[in-house]
Amino acid sequence: MTNKGFRKDFLWGGATAANQFEGAYNEDGKGLTIADISPGGKLRMPLLFSGDFPLEIDREKYIYPNHQGIDFYHRYKEDIALFAEMGFKTFRMSISWARIFPNGDDQEPNEAGLAFYDQVIDELLKYNIEPTITISHYETPLHLVKEYGGWKNKKLIAFFEKYARTILERYGKKVTYWMTFNEINTAIMGSFFTTAMRNATEADNFQALHNQFVASSLATKIAKEINPAIKMGCMSIYATMYAYDSNPGTVMAREEKNRLFNYFCNDLQVRGEYPSYALAYFENKGIEIEWTEEELAIIKAHTVDYLSFSYYMSTTVSIDPKHRDKQIQGNFFGGVKNPFLEVSEWGWEVDPVGLRLALCDLYGRYGVPLYISENGLGAIDTPDENFVINDDYRIDYLKRHMAEMKKAVVLDGVDLIAYTPWGCIDLVSASTGEMSKRYGFIYVDLDDQGNGDMSRHKKKSFDWYKEVIRTNGEEI
Repeated sequence: MTNKGFRKDFLWGGATAANQFEGAYNEDGKGLTIADISPGGKLRMPLLFSGDFPLEIDREKYIYPNHQGIDFYHRYKEDIALFAEMGFKTFRMSISWARIFPNGDDQEPNEAGLAFYDQVIDELLKYNIEPTITISHYETPLHLVKEYGGWKNKKLIAFFEKYARTILERYGKKVTYWMTFNEINTAIMGSFFTTAMRNATEADNFQALHNQFVASSLATKIAKEINPAIKMGCMSIYATMYAYDSNPGTVMAREEKNRLFNYFCNDLQVRGEYPSYALAYFENKGIEIEWTEEELAIIKAHTVDYLSFSYYMSTTVSIDPKHRDKQIQGNFFGGVKNPFLEVSEWGWEVDPVGLRLALCDLYGRYGVPLYISENGLGAIDTPDENFVINDDYRIDYLKRHMAEMKKAVVLDGVDLIAYTPWGCIDLVSASTGEMSKRYGFIYVDLDDQGNGDMSRHKKKSFDWYKEVIRTNGEEI
């Protein structure tokens, strides 16, 4: 491993989402999104999954930290300068659909929104930072939920196609790397952020996914027409899955869960067709998806160039009845406690080897370049009076994951092109709507109640990551 490592053009960087750090939620013509009406706090995810919340802003009952985020909208030059100081090769960002089309179905785009992203992209390019743009990152325009019922409605395909064409025509000659839908496979779990639907049935979720597959393929088609050099990727969340024991029933349960969650969406977007296990699942469940031969042909013809995924944790599957009350708290995917793994402050199991397994699994199955678009440790950072933050725990977490990435590249032959740790600058957590769950190399002086001056401060991990990038991962 001393003479081989990451490719010379490896894209080191960081990742964010517009709705979690831009702020300015109602400025310059921007419309409301599903993120803007999603309450903050520890009950956020249970509330969103239950469907029992209003599609309105209710400040008497809830808080909405993402409304101001960390004010990247007004401070982007300062933040991008810090990214450049760390040596970023790429910056994964998203565009807010409602900044471009406030209602989602508008006839004309909002020029002020387009101009803002012009400025951000140009600022990144000034420092030779390659933008990686996610077209849809958990913020479908709210009007599309109220008027059309979210992604189960096929009309959203055309609205998304128009939105994608608008931004690809505007930025497609400047930006090479794009992704369509963020963590698209969370729709399998009934995520409101993904499908923009409340109280959806399983059939609704699969219909919404089908419509997004078509929309994703159309965006890929448009991108290649505008600039053949564009690299379009899909993006899913990956959870390495273990069978708790060698009981064949447990192993089969793990297999069924794994292929539906970790493979299904990637199979459609990378391979371009519905896999046989999915068709059998639909038939056995009585799920009927409305699709046309033309739509299936679009999906087949316009597959992605690379596969991007987020990795935070693994999960362990058991069918033993005595484990029903031993579910690990915090893991998105359920599962029982893995006795070999530690957990974070938020109950997420920490499993660096699981990342290597993920890389080997995905590259072995699909054979396309891989892009780790999210990975990181959410933790409470406590600065001293001078805002010194010694986040050795974060450095340790990232070191261990990077070491496994390197093994996957050198020992397993995986074609890995990029690594963008999540929340490279502190931002509002998607899962809890809190600032206290911090991921960044840069501390932002802002608490869960919105107190603080939002000043930026380098953590210990800032200089450590700067050295990792400078040496292209030789010094981890």
